[in-house]
Amino acid sequence: MLTRKQHELLTFIHERIRETGVSPSFDEMKEALDLRSKSGIHRLITALEERGFIRRMPHRARALEVVKLPESAAPQSTPAKRGFSPSVIQGSLSEPAPLPDNHHSVPEGGDALTLPLVGRIAAGTPIEALQDDSNHVGVPASLLGSGEHYALEVKGDSMIDAGIFDGDIVVIQRADTASSGEIVVALVDQHEATLKRLRRKGDTIALEAANPAYETRIFPSDRVKVQGKLVGLMRRY
Repeated sequence: MLTRKQHELLTFIHERIRETGVSPSFDEMKEALDLRSKSGIHRLITALEERGFIRRMPHRARALEVVKLPESAAPQSTPAKRGFSPSVIQGSLSEPAPLPDNHHSVPEGGDALTLPLVGRIAAGTPIEALQDDSNHVGVPASLLGSGEHYALEVKGDSMIDAGIFDGDIVVIQRADTASSGEIVVALVDQHEATLKRLRRKGDTIALEAANPAYETRIFPSDRVKVQGKLVGLMRRY
């Protein structure tokens, strides 16, 4: 059984990862829990890790992963990412096509659903995304919110500091708008699909990598179309 502070911290980390795709900093956690020092956060994180609720990703800053939530919070939980073995699509298309219309919506009941694995998305230099929904991947319903979703295989390393690696399967909520700071599937000039953090700056949109080896790319807003927002990630072990 978790203490109140442990539960508050776990919930805060979980919600921040869902909203931004990256775990909060120690300063953000300290402020959210109204603690005076980071040592209190370190103790809470260690306790949560020992109880199997979170795990730390080695050799990376701000890299916490929520493995499970208490049963009382199960409907909003993010399940452990172990055990998923999605089929990886290889290849590319020379011309883009609209996203399929039959992306699956979240069912009202049940523990899991099947999403179309529509192709590859670049976390690096943009590439064309495959538009083939003949492959599918099973996704726990608890990983999803409302609306329509689809899955993509990540290619590249430009989002590694956000915990997104080459070969990961990202779950995308279909959307044509996104708030500044969200990680999105962006279509540039109608033919380059990429997974990046979106920043709005006046009449321009910046697509930020989460890897210092990659530069931020800035475009007039009319050249960038949002095709979805990151809501989950699955990794094969």
